[in-house]
Amino acid sequence: MDLPEFRAGLDAWLDEHEPELRMEAGPDVAFDQEIEHLSKVKRTTYDAGWMRRGWPERVGGLGGSTLLRAYLGEALASRDLIEPGIYSMTEVLAPTMIEFAPAGLAAEMVPRLLRGDETWCQGFSEPGSGSDLGSLACRARRDGGSWHVIGQKVWTSLAQYAHRCVLLVRTGTPESGSRGITALFVDMDSPGVTVRPIRAMHGRDEFCEVFFDDVRVPLERTLGEAGGGWAVAMDLLPYERSTSLWHRGAYLRQRLGRLLASVPDGTIDPGDLGAVAQLAFALHARSRGTQHRMERGERLGPETSVDKVLLATTEQAVFDLVADAVPAAVAVGGDAAAGRWRTEFLYSRAATVYGGSAEIQRGIIARRLLGLGAER
Repeated sequence: MDLPEFRAGLDAWLDEHEPELRMEAGPDVAFDQEIEHLSKVKRTTYDAGWMRRGWPERVGGLGGSTLLRAYLGEALASRDLIEPGIYSMTEVLAPTMIEFAPAGLAAEMVPRLLRGDETWCQGFSEPGSGSDLGSLACRARRDGGSWHVIGQKVWTSLAQYAHRCVLLVRTGTPESGSRGITALFVDMDSPGVTVRPIRAMHGRDEFCEVFFDDVRVPLERTLGEAGGGWAVAMDLLPYERSTSLWHRGAYLRQRLGRLLASVPDGTIDPGDLGAVAQLAFALHARSRGTQHRMERGERLGPETSVDKVLLATTEQAVFDLVADAVPAAVAVGGDAAAGRWRTEFLYSRAATVYGGSAEIQRGIIARRLLGLGAER
């Protein structure tokens, strides 16, 4: 199935099934409900065959271009049927699982994620090593047929709902830096795993602290080679900045359109609107190029940091425009009926931090793409 055929079929199917896939978000919608709704959307689209397109047959997919699954997320986000940040965790974790997990493990586990039967999380950041993964301290020691993990992760999205975790641990000496890191696939119900949600200022406990107290992980749950976790991380992070950003960009254009439809003509300065629209479509063009590079099988690398900087800039610009146009919608103690705008405005403040801070991304662009200075 090519992209035009897929797009036409999916759009027609969504026209018919959109009412059953819709959940109106608002200030009174609990985060638990959002997670349940996401599972429903994934299950419904998987069972109808749409979610399986673009994924390899060896993990329950139906094959085809990666552009098919990119369009699925775009269509769902454009119709406001999903929150793309949590939906796109599939795009962040499944490709790396397919690439690095033992074949049998990937074939068993990936369909559960695609169908929404399971939620997974990504255990990278730590209290002392956020964007600097080379300095992580969560440790694992090998004992017979198992790894034993001790340490802490933080800012772990959806950990309280997760069944599995793609976890980076240090298996070498602290001095070994990135060469002493191993990636593991951990069952979150393992003895010794403790999850503590963190309530963020936008009113959601999307992020968590996760503690590992001598958690046993079988050796066959190693992703890639022991000591090869840096390669796993470098494979995963470009996916975090490719298809997931494509979905987010579609969502931001939808929210910009919703803003324009909800305010009287003349409320928004045309110059301000033009600047934001320019950013939104620059992100769209850049991200579209990334999708086609991935579809051609090109290896994604540090150039995706440009996509991430554009996404963060665009997201904050969109919701700054909301704040200028309808300030009561984002003000604390303002219009309660506009609570979704407030939640999204507050969440947008973190756009230059989550997924790798803007400073780190600009450093990568300067050193690795422009050759300005040596690697540290």
